[in-house]
Amino acid sequence: MLKVIIYCRVSTEKETQDTSLVRQEEELKKLADQMKYEIVSIISKKESGYDLDREGVFELLDQVRVFEAEGLMIQDETRIGRGNAKIALLHTLQKEGIKIFTIDHAGELQLSESDSMILQIVSMVEEHQRKLHNLKIKRGMKRAVEKGFEPHKNLKNRGNKDGREKIDIPVHEIVRLRSNGLTFQEISSVLRGLGHPVSKATVHRRYVEYIESTVE
Repeated sequence: MLKVIIYCRVSTEKETQDTSLVRQEEELKKLADQMKYEIVSIISKKESGYDLDREGVFELLDQVRVFEAEGLMIQDETRIGRGNAKIALLHTLQKEGIKIFTIDHAGELQLSESDSMILQIVSMVEEHQRKLHNLKIKRGMKRAVEKGFEPHKNLKNRGNKDGREKIDIPVHEIVRLRSNGLTFQEISSVLRGLGHPVSKATVHRRYVEYIESTVE
C-alpha cells in the first residue's frame, strides 16, 4: 500500500479560511481512501505559497524521510507553492521519487508543459554540477596519490594490520549535503569519493536516525 502525506494550505490567517483547510483535508482523505493509499501524516498550514522559507515545507520534507512516504496528496499544485517556490519544491520532491496526487486531476499530477521544461533544465544543470563535483574529487585523489598518498595502507580492513580503523561515516556531512538538496544516492557517491564505502541505504538510515534523535 502506497504511503502518502496529505498537505493542506491556505494563504491567509482569516478565520474563513479554516473551512477551506477542513474541506481540503476531507476531500484528500476521501481520495486516498478511493485509491487505497495509507495516510501516514496530515499537514495543515496557513502560509504564503510564494515563500519557500515556511514551516510547512520543512515539516513536509522531514516527514517524507521519517515516514518513508512515497506520495503527496494536495488539492492542486498551487497548494505546494507559487512561482519559484513551487518549482523548487516540485524539483525536490521529484528527486525524492515522491509521486504527487491532486483532487483536480483525480489522481497523479499532470504538470504543464512550461513547468516540465523548467524542471528538465534544472535537472540537467544539477547533473552537470554533480559531474563537475565528482571530477574535482577524482582529480584531488589523483594528485594525492601522485604525491605519495597510499589509501590502501590507511585502513586495517584493506590489508594493513597497522593502519587505522575505518573512519565512522560522517553524519554531519550527510546532513549538510542533504540540506543542499542532494539525494541519498548522490550523497553515497560523494562519500565514496571521500573514502567512505557506504551504500544509499546506509546513508538513508543514518540520516533518519539523526532526524529522529533531534526530534527527541
